[in-house]
Amino acid sequence: MKRLAAAGLVLASLLILQGCVPLVACGAATGVMVAHDRRSAGTILGDQKIELSIRERILGEERLKGSHINVTSYNHIVLLSGEVPSREAGLLAERIARETANVRRIYNELVIAEPSSLTARANDSLITTGVKAMLLKIDLPGFDPTRVKVVTERRVVYLMGLVTPQEADAASEQARQVSGVAKVVRLFEIIR
Repeated sequence: MKRLAAAGLVLASLLILQGCVPLVACGAATGVMVAHDRRSAGTILGDQKIELSIRERILGEERLKGSHINVTSYNHIVLLSGEVPSREAGLLAERIARETANVRRIYNELVIAEPSSLTARANDSLITTGVKAMLLKIDLPGFDPTRVKVVTERRVVYLMGLVTPQEADAASEQARQVSGVAKVVRLFEIIR
């Protein structure tokens, strides 16, 4: 027990020294996630670090001011969603993501538009909640709905995760049934 506590203290110290305090705050939640996730604990922490790194660089980039960019990383695959003022701004955000350590692939789903309103974002949050609730209805042996990452932007639902072909089909079908969903985009990694 003392070794586990010491290991946790060392990990927390390393993260704080690296400026990754938000990762420490997520530590307890990460511990619960690891039990159900097909990603390793290191990959989960890596995804959080990727998201934080990209967000920080985007926020510090003057040419991206006035943009609304969401960054999601799952198994080191990055989804960029939201709105940017120009094609150049979208490509700049993609370049920032591409230059980030450990990123394996990028899905640039940014659209050229004014930033979405708070009402639209609240609606997207409701859709995400609805999709997550529908995932609980999937009755497949070994399926765990927490293995599916749900991101909604402008009523488009993006599904990420390490899933079997049957799980991918079932999750997509459930997402399509949620009121307000305009489109479902599957960004799954399929495992056999």
